[in-house]
Amino acid sequence: MKNIVVLGSTGSVGTAALEVAAAFPDRFRVLGLAARHSAETIAAQAGRFSPRFVSLADPGARRRAEALLAGTGVEVLDPPSLLDLLGGLGEVDVVLNAMSGMAGLAPTLAVLSRGGTVALANKEPVVAAGRILLGVAAENGARILPVDSEHSAVFQARRAGSPGEVRRILLTASGGPFRDRPLDTFPRITPEEALRHPTWKMGPKITIDSATMMNKALE
Repeated sequence: MKNIVVLGSTGSVGTAALEVAAAFPDRFRVLGLAARHSAETIAAQAGRFSPRFVSLADPGARRRAEALLAGTGVEVLDPPSLLDLLGGLGEVDVVLNAMSGMAGLAPTLAVLSRGGTVALANKEPVVAAGRILLGVAAENGARILPVDSEHSAVFQARRAGSPGEVRRILLTASGGPFRDRPLDTFPRITPEEALRHPTWKMGPKITIDSATMMNKALE
């Protein structure tokens, strides 16, 4: 049985992870959930998985979650309390960090500082502070497991044999909203068009990164 905490539980990666946990209740126990502002969604997840705690960054959402979870025994935490807990909760086996942007840096550091395991789908902290994160992990015997699609694929490919067997690594892209658009029309692309990703709802920053291919540079 693995005790897990899911940060970013209401996003696409977090909800997919919870479906895995639901499919294997004898292997995964959800101890905690965190999100930014989706109080109703996280309350529904708490009703399904009975975690010990949930955390919401937005104060208004936190108050709504407290009302929705009143009497359930689920503790509702603010971000500082969540960080303190992640830095000291030794019974957590894996923290899945599926948060968006730099908000994922502090919890990642908290878990690595106590020698824990972070399943990382949040690439911005690695881009901004990868050397620091790897140093903290090495000092404390912690583990970083890449679980986002490209990162995990590269990680698995390099572990499948000798690193010397890998000559190059190619990252492909979906093309987003412009996959079938003629190149000669690209100078006339508007921000509004770039924000209309055909598949994912990722927020404006990540959506623009995807449309401009900047996300591949980050990956």
